[in-house]
Amino acid sequence: MGGRPVFVLSEDSERTQGRDAQQSNISAGRAIAEAVRSTLGPKGMDKMLVDDGGDVVITNDGVTILEEMDIEHPAAQMLVEVAQAQEDDVGDGTTTAAILAGELLAQAEDFLEQDIHPRTIVEGYNRAQRIALDAVADATLEGDVDDSVLTAVAASSMTGKGTGDVDPETLAEYVVDAVRRVETDDGIDRDAIAVTTKAGQSAGATELVDGVVADGGPVFDTSPRSVQNPRIATINGSLETREAEIDAEYAIESADQLGAALDAENEELRGYAEAVIDAGADVLFCTGDVAGVTENYLEKEGVVLFSGLDDAELDNIVKATGATRLQRVEDLTADDLGSAEEVRVEKYEENEERTFVDAGDGSPVVTLFVRGGTGHVLDELERAVDDAIDVVVAAIDEGGVVPGGGSTEVAIASRLRDEAAGIEGREQLAVEAVADAFDAIPRTLARNAGMDPIDALVDVRAAYDRDGRAGIVALGETGEIADPVDHGVLDPAAVKREAVQSAVDAATMIVRIDDVISAD
Repeated sequence: MGGRPVFVLSEDSERTQGRDAQQSNISAGRAIAEAVRSTLGPKGMDKMLVDDGGDVVITNDGVTILEEMDIEHPAAQMLVEVAQAQEDDVGDGTTTAAILAGELLAQAEDFLEQDIHPRTIVEGYNRAQRIALDAVADATLEGDVDDSVLTAVAASSMTGKGTGDVDPETLAEYVVDAVRRVETDDGIDRDAIAVTTKAGQSAGATELVDGVVADGGPVFDTSPRSVQNPRIATINGSLETREAEIDAEYAIESADQLGAALDAENEELRGYAEAVIDAGADVLFCTGDVAGVTENYLEKEGVVLFSGLDDAELDNIVKATGATRLQRVEDLTADDLGSAEEVRVEKYEENEERTFVDAGDGSPVVTLFVRGGTGHVLDELERAVDDAIDVVVAAIDEGGVVPGGGSTEVAIASRLRDEAAGIEGREQLAVEAVADAFDAIPRTLARNAGMDPIDALVDVRAAYDRDGRAGIVALGETGEIADPVDHGVLDPAAVKREAVQSAVDAATMIVRIDDVISAD
């Protein structure tokens, strides 16, 4: 090539290599961890997020904060994906995972400045990950995961997440009850537990419904507000005049022809109503629109009509009542009808209505109808309840619970330091660094609880060495070093395992990157 440079990237491309690339990625990852650090634990603070349109989200839920932030840096986006994966898999521990990943990156940055090769750091981190997972297994409490344990798990998850004037344990009992009601020999169908909300009352008015709570009320205000033991039909579609599949025009040359066309259309619409009536339905739920002729005919014959439901609501009604979800009303027969103990409509302020489909004991679908004083409180409460449901399911399906309050992280750090003593070479330094990263969890919990983080870390380590178990427990205005199990502070073991794996995987992926190429 005669010594002339060869350009393989476009002129608009930017390239960052070597130490600059590593430093940029690590700094971005650490910034993400810092963004959520103050929200960790029962004494954690909230964040207010305001978008361009002026919409406000107030929360201390880690994954919600990261999703609402406008994050563009690719390395930072990796940590957002860590939080999202944590939320999808086990429903909680997103802030813990983000903080751990940030701490691991901070430790790696120190090693890189000492010219330790990234591959050595990665190998040490992976080895530490295996040791940490073993420590989680050893920290798992023995004995059955009964309802009292599950209630403690749910309450621990919700503590500090804006449950208003209600003791988290009260909501936790609703959550455990909901999960137990949909539990079968084949496991737990998480999708069978719905959460719906309504502002206007305190969280103490929350109730558990054996069935479905749908938005809105019947088409006609004159319809009955309660139907006992109804026969229920469900249609996934509209009950309107069908449109031709091809473009066509019809020439009307006389009033008789126009009248015949209108009569044919009305006959079709009446036929929809007659199909419902002939099948013996008392209540019809429909996702689409219903023509006025059909509505009036159903009303006249005493059928209570609900239209405009979304797919999820109709799916849950189908599950709860045993009705057949049909696309065509003409196919409806008596065998397709479902049943319930009651369909009732409750009216709230501002002319808002909710429809309760109460399927009775043994319903395969349940709904937590969550109340809250304001919209912002209600949004945070809904997130807390959703997380609580997820952690209870994780504790049942994926095996066991561990002490919370940073106790498990203290146990992991202690195990890592013990094991590091027997590891040769520079990997030992990486394993010890992972132990330091896990110390960040109890240290952060202490700081957020108003304690001196360094003194608290020293004391909690000493208590762990003395008693075999210790953590930061929120008591009174600040925190206290105690046995979390004695105070009912418990987490699913699955949450800790997922946090360890996702944090280490994200950190090692970022550390291995030494070249960033971006193009417009």
